[in-house]
Amino acid sequence: MKSKNNKPDQGSSELNSASSAENFLLHHFIKSSGKTVQERTKPFSDYFHRTTGQGYALYAREIIGPTGPTVLVKDSMTGQTRKMVMMGSNNYLGFANHPQIKEAVKKAIDTYGVGMGGPPLLNGMSSLHRQLEIEIARLKGKQDALIYPSGFQANLGWINAILRSGDVLVCDEYHHASLFDGMRLARSVHKIQPRIFRHNDMAHLEKILKYHAKKLEPDANIFVAVEGVYSMDGDSAPLREIAQLCRQYKATLCLDDAHGTGVLGVCGAGTANHFGVSDDVTVAMGTFSKTFGVTGGFVAGSRELIDYLRYFSRSYMFSAHLPQTVVAAILAGLELLKTDLTLIPRLQHNIKYMLEGLRSIGFKVKTDSAIIPIYLPATIDARKLGKRLHEEGLFCNMIEPPAVRADEQRIRLSVIASHSQEDLDFALTILKKLGKEFSLVSSKKKRSNKLGQERPKADTSNTFLE
Repeated sequence: MKSKNNKPDQGSSELNSASSAENFLLHHFIKSSGKTVQERTKPFSDYFHRTTGQGYALYAREIIGPTGPTVLVKDSMTGQTRKMVMMGSNNYLGFANHPQIKEAVKKAIDTYGVGMGGPPLLNGMSSLHRQLEIEIARLKGKQDALIYPSGFQANLGWINAILRSGDVLVCDEYHHASLFDGMRLARSVHKIQPRIFRHNDMAHLEKILKYHAKKLEPDANIFVAVEGVYSMDGDSAPLREIAQLCRQYKATLCLDDAHGTGVLGVCGAGTANHFGVSDDVTVAMGTFSKTFGVTGGFVAGSRELIDYLRYFSRSYMFSAHLPQTVVAAILAGLELLKTDLTLIPRLQHNIKYMLEGLRSIGFKVKTDSAIIPIYLPATIDARKLGKRLHEEGLFCNMIEPPAVRADEQRIRLSVIASHSQEDLDFALTILKKLGKEFSLVSSKKKRSNKLGQERPKADTSNTFLE
């Protein structure tokens, strides 16, 4: 297939468009110019405080106490603290305030202290860090793993350590911001060729791979970077098809499984395990800031890959190691994934409960994960709706332009395994009320009575949502 200018489709190389909620820059929000720091920053600061004063900028809400299925939030408008049902967190299994994890952290403080005091290559790593590397490698079915201070640094790190001049990095347009920033840096420093394919469009991906496979320099390689679960849409990548294309065109598959790890696969092994393609993934990247409720990132792979990254990944070499407290929390979470076999089925139950409830209200929703997007018409004022959700006591995220196109704005709900039926019913009641208030659903739609089924027992199968 050829493009409008009669050239073969080699994929977009544009890295500065706001084609997804992850790939945008400051100038997509507000024009900012000037010479001094004050001149460049004041327009946005004025805009932000103006919208905050109106109650529309629901960012960085102050939470009093632990993060769980419900939270206490200090209202920026009234100064009052109020209880809200949390559906804006990536704390999918409730690990952020799990009693066993908190106990493990307390014990780690007594044994290891609270920090390493510098980067691992010079200052060393604790036995907890090494244990975590081994456990992550085992979870991902790889030989070894490397721990980064954040998932953002993990993506920056592997891209700029491995890719070289002439290499082609093909990524899904909905990939995370860290991947786009990694590509920008690699394009500038290493002269790589970034290419973007339409979201989950296998025909488009194949056209790009076919084109570059023919044009590739002798020592160059093609890398395909996708996410297991996409954070704004909740859908999964068609990994079986992607893996097959990578084999066909001799491309290297790199998987960011931030939102799939701990949620999909056997004992939370992730999306590649869920689809049976773990061996096809060369670079298995993920984070600890979602399911595990803390911070940090990782790359798992062959022993040779990890040995190389330890000395050539600058975001690893020149960053202090994760505190032992955080590492202990992650290890305790990994242990729970192996021992509490009701965790993932409980999450599945809650997701299905929410889906059934939302559909019975009149919302057209679907998901492959714990993320449920409710798409809104372009005519809806998302900020006013977000303010009303906040006022009613439902903590969720509004995704609005310019992060997405006007016809793709949405309410983003995140379901947690520890949500009670009362929590979920509260959320559904509010969404039904505001759905009618904003004419999103018909006032004549009757609610189904399918919602009160019992929680499932332990299940070790590799199924998720049908």
